[in-house]
Amino acid sequence: MENTATLTKPVAMIFDMDGTLFQTETLLLPAYHQLFDILREEGHYEGETPDEELMLGCLGMLLDDIWKKVIPNGTPAAHRRADELLLLLELEGLNNEAAVLYPEVKETLEELHRRGVRLFIASNGLEHYVKGIAKARGIMPLFEGIYSAGEHGTASKVDLVRLLLEQHNIQDAWMVGDRSSDVEAGKENGQTVIGCQYAGFGGKQELKGSDVIIQSFSQLLKHYDQTMPSR
Repeated sequence: MENTATLTKPVAMIFDMDGTLFQTETLLLPAYHQLFDILREEGHYEGETPDEELMLGCLGMLLDDIWKKVIPNGTPAAHRRADELLLLLELEGLNNEAAVLYPEVKETLEELHRRGVRLFIASNGLEHYVKGIAKARGIMPLFEGIYSAGEHGTASKVDLVRLLLEQHNIQDAWMVGDRSSDVEAGKENGQTVIGCQYAGFGGKQELKGSDVIIQSFSQLLKHYDQTMPSR
């Protein structure tokens, strides 16, 4: 998996947000518990808060699909309220310095930007959440485009990445992410996939099909430097 002999330097890199750039649990888990406290108070939910691992295991999925797993017996109104509360609580939580990017993410992105790589984000999250993280953590100016399922209404990350590639006329990119949906999005669109294994949210087969797997974000620069220029 570490062999980069067949890789070529990309024109662009497309990054997932949660579990790739951003340590999601540092923001999500406090908001998650507050969310269920409010749902109980408002009569939308009864019983104990579902295990944190259930929510963390759903990262990378569309919100509609997340709530079907986390609150399977919830009403449509409860799911809509959960959407609203999660966004509100997470945006508030961005003011907390404990909600952080992974180590060396900002520095690595800055170096790639200096080298002329076109940088993008493609996330299944809500628009204000994804852009809110990029803005709050000072990486927004590094990206040429930030794409989210919430903004574009795409049914899958495959569709979201396809839209990004078409709108920016990109033929050669690396899709960088930590979930099977990222692998699928890259491969279905004919792109190289760099799997990120440092978050640990998925199982052993989560990144199957990746061209390279990295154990820390800073390794991305090493692989970029070792590749051959594209023809």
